Amino acid sequence: MSESLNSKRNFEDTVSEHLVSDASDLVRGSVRPPIDYSSAAAFTSSSWARWKSLWTRRFTLSLLAGQVVSLCITVTNVTTTELVSRNWSLPTTQTWFLYCSLFLVYTPYTMYKYGLKGWGQMIYRDGWKYFILASCDVEGNFLVVKAYNYTDLLSCMLLDAWAIPVCLFFCWVYMRTKYHWTQVLGILVCVGGLGMLVSSDMLTDKNYPALSKGKGDAFMIVGATLYGFTNATEEFFVRRSPLYEVVGQLGMWGTLINGIQAASLEHVDMTTASWNGATIGFLAAYTVAMFTLYTVAPLLYRMASSPFYNISLLTSDFYGLIFGLFLFHYSPYWLYFPAFCVVVIGLIIYFWHATPEEQGKLDPQAPAYIRRMHLDDQV
Repeated sequence: MSESLNSKRNFEDTVSEHLVSDASDLVRGSVRPPIDYSSAAAFTSSSWARWKSLWTRRFTLSLLAGQVVSLCITVTNVTTTELVSRNWSLPTTQTWFLYCSLFLVYTPYTMYKYGLKGWGQMIYRDGWKYFILASCDVEGNFLVVKAYNYTDLLSCMLLDAWAIPVCLFFCWVYMRTKYHWTQVLGILVCVGGLGMLVSSDMLTDKNYPALSKGKGDAFMIVGATLYGFTNATEEFFVRRSPLYEVVGQLGMWGTLINGIQAASLEHVDMTTASWNGATIGFLAAYTVAMFTLYTVAPLLYRMASSPFYNISLLTSDFYGLIFGLFLFHYSPYWLYFPAFCVVVIGLIIYFWHATPEEQGKLDPQAPAYIRRMHLDDQV
């Protein structure tokens, strides 16, 4: 018995040492070199030192991960367009395969890590919060897709950006994140890049008439609000809990909620849709792209933040142009290229003064009752 107690104390001491070490790393990584305004030479050298301090491994990976999720969004848009053109328009059913794949991949691993009893305890104690997260995610996806059916492209692109301030607000509510003015500037620069992309679409006549603008705009605003809420909430969860728990629960509850909704709204359309090799292939590509997005996004929340994730998505229209050049033979408009550069510059400005480490405490671990259960089993 004494040996078990000693091993328990050693385990707790090790955890404490790791937490202290992580805190020290956080302090060291959260300081940018100051800018010296005393002279032109001092300003130049200090600005160069600040520039070099940006390019840490964490920031570089965050920048790359942001473009990965942006590319995934583009793939989902392209595959959805192809599905609709082939008489397969089942947006809720289409998303069900995403949630099911997340459930099938991450939930068994959660059971392996927690044990079946521990997994059941997690469902009993924390399942309610994941149910709320999944409900908002499912309905956000549904409302945004419905908005595209009623309002025009200009409104959709501009109102979708409403998710950014919503996400900032909920991050502040959850984690009391302190935003530096340079972060706000970075967001404004990214939105300016979005404005250039919208102008490009308008100048190239890609807009389409609205069937019911007021209704579509309302759907988009509510959907973007749910997007901002779910992004910030998921960041709050994955900073404190293992990724496999959060994503697995999102998949499990999403499968249930989305399945009920699809059966209620699309059971007739399922029988009339064209099910063939092409539609199944595009559906598989859509699911793979969304699975990748839902896996990379929580990692990006940890490395940077959910607002950084949202502004990273503003480059997706540029990747849409690249796909359009090869698939739909679009003629590239010159404004797309500087718009992409402006968004990337905004992403860099976002962390010009603040650092990714400052965006919130990062301590992902199994729930305390799971850890106690494992310690009791060892004793």
